[in-house]
Amino acid sequence: MSEGQQRHPAYLWWNGQQRAWEDATVHVTDLGWSTVGAVFEGIRGYWNPDTEQLHVFRLAEHLRRLAMSTKLVRLPLAYDEAALTGAITDLLTANESREDTYIRPLAYTGKTSGKRFAQIGSDAELLINTHPMPSHLGTGMTYTAKVSSWTRISDNVMPPRVKNLSNYRNGQLAGYEATLDGYDTAFLLNTRGQVAEAPGACVMMIRDGKLFTPDSGASILESITRDALMTMAREVLGMEVVERGIDRTELYMADEVFTCGTAAEVTPVVDIDKYPIGAGEIGPVTAELDRVFQDVLRGRESRYGQWRTTVDMPVLAPVS
Repeated sequence: MSEGQQRHPAYLWWNGQQRAWEDATVHVTDLGWSTVGAVFEGIRGYWNPDTEQLHVFRLAEHLRRLAMSTKLVRLPLAYDEAALTGAITDLLTANESREDTYIRPLAYTGKTSGKRFAQIGSDAELLINTHPMPSHLGTGMTYTAKVSSWTRISDNVMPPRVKNLSNYRNGQLAGYEATLDGYDTAFLLNTRGQVAEAPGACVMMIRDGKLFTPDSGASILESITRDALMTMAREVLGMEVVERGIDRTELYMADEVFTCGTAAEVTPVVDIDKYPIGAGEIGPVTAELDRVFQDVLRGRESRYGQWRTTVDMPVLAPVS
């Protein structure tokens, strides 16, 4: 969908069918309990205008995590990976997604109208919608951050390793606090008092030539982007990658810090709690990861081709 044509894509996918946007409606009384156990995936497709192709990043891994998430919240998923892959690629083609695009499959509890919390059943419904999301890679964008007064949810409270919609209230509160205090984002500490993640993004730190990131037991999402960046740091940049607990003061003394995720991509953080990180600007390792990541995402890098699901778009007729 080109800018200015319409406010939303023409189609979405809902409960097994591709439908016109205007035809996908639910009654207002279905809102509420339906979203408490809802899980979702944030997936991105990156447009390459030279090849007229959209490259969806690590679609298989995202769909497997969606299945794991639905299992954990006891919400059965009626569609397998092949069916959802076809639904997503068909939807992108139907919407003529000739730009960087966000793709969101959302599984939620259906038929909750008039029910109390204790009565909610396990009838699952599934929505997939798309919308434009331009990349900020290569733009020079930087963030400032603060360590939040809010604590990251723990595995015995609400499992943070999956994308449960309810989990995001935790990061939202931290984000509100950071914004009101004049920062761009926040870092949440876990119940051990160590760094967990930013709202909707994982944390990485460069110090003494090594890349450090909180381990998977630190109350973080099991991030697909985080895994990709660790792989590229090892295999492309030749760096040692260490997964371990990180203290907040280590962030202050780091050479470079950045957040990462589907929406965050690679976002350099140049100041934390008014401590400049390194030289207070984008560092060389972060910049190189940004460059390599862009090439992989847009299909300009032959390595990691298994991470891309390519969607060919119809060639546009020339304007007379």
